[in-house]
Amino acid sequence: MGEMGKEIRRMHFSEEDIFKIKSDEEFQSLALEMYRFHYENNPVYRTFSASLKRNSGNVDTLEKIPFLPVEFFKEHKIYAAPGEPEMVFTSTGTGGLGTSHHYVASLNLYRESFLRSFRLFYGDPSEYCILGLLPSYLERTGSSLVYMVDKLIQLSGHPGSGFFLYNQEELAEVLLKLEQNHQPSLLFGVTFALLDFAEKHPVNLSSTIVMETGGMKGRRKELVREEVHEILCRRFSIEMVHSEYGMTELLSQAYSKGKGIFSAPPWMKVFVRDPYDPLNLLEPGKTGGINIIDLANIWSCPFIATGDLGLLHADGSFEIFGRMDQAEIRGCSLMVL
Repeated sequence: MGEMGKEIRRMHFSEEDIFKIKSDEEFQSLALEMYRFHYENNPVYRTFSASLKRNSGNVDTLEKIPFLPVEFFKEHKIYAAPGEPEMVFTSTGTGGLGTSHHYVASLNLYRESFLRSFRLFYGDPSEYCILGLLPSYLERTGSSLVYMVDKLIQLSGHPGSGFFLYNQEELAEVLLKLEQNHQPSLLFGVTFALLDFAEKHPVNLSSTIVMETGGMKGRRKELVREEVHEILCRRFSIEMVHSEYGMTELLSQAYSKGKGIFSAPPWMKVFVRDPYDPLNLLEPGKTGGINIIDLANIWSCPFIATGDLGLLHADGSFEIFGRMDQAEIRGCSLMVL
């Protein structure tokens, strides 16, 4: 950590400063400082930025920062830390699109990010029994989602907390006992597994938050969010389905407490780009590609152009409508390294 400490001092802020942001001005100041750091120390990002004629001398607002297409994590090592990574998170690599690799220099920074975000939106994990229905993620290694939920389960401390693979009968029994005891609980589930479970084991969940983490993963017919939530609400007798929005290439998450409207923590900000002119950011209310600044990505790349289609609201909340088609994503890449 000694060498890493030198790099942090050279940037004139510490990892802890990421979580002290109180205003848009503080966010912009820190993001621009990170841009300068990555332009100087992140070879892939520097080449990408320079190809767009953006550099430390002419990027002075958030709107001028180039967003690295998320596909670059499939083909390049996106890394700016002085030491070796503590962990490499990997994506599922479905659809023949390759696997992303996120080289994480500091697992402590990731833990701080997801714990602070969870507490911001839901309170302390110890207040819940936390259950994970994440079969497609548990069946492989390198999932950042499994890492997060595992830590939340540990911090929950409830004897009923844990992961469930395909043992749906056991999960149904656990949920029934939790409901009988009016125990506040939180069920994280990948979309296809939640739908399968809801069809076979409809349980009235008055004390349980159902949180879908996205993804049919080719297991079921694709449904729009409204269809998924309507099914889950009906089968579980709940009014709202919550959602978690994150990805392998990010170290922060946004959450929706219903109707698919997400809010991000203060160190994460969402923008919407024109699908046909990726350097042009759209005003709130217009649909386009989702760009994210995640300041917790201090050692990989904080500026990510995702493959998701969405809409930004004036208050900073946002919606996700699905994946952009591959032609639009390729158009976003703008260059080949």
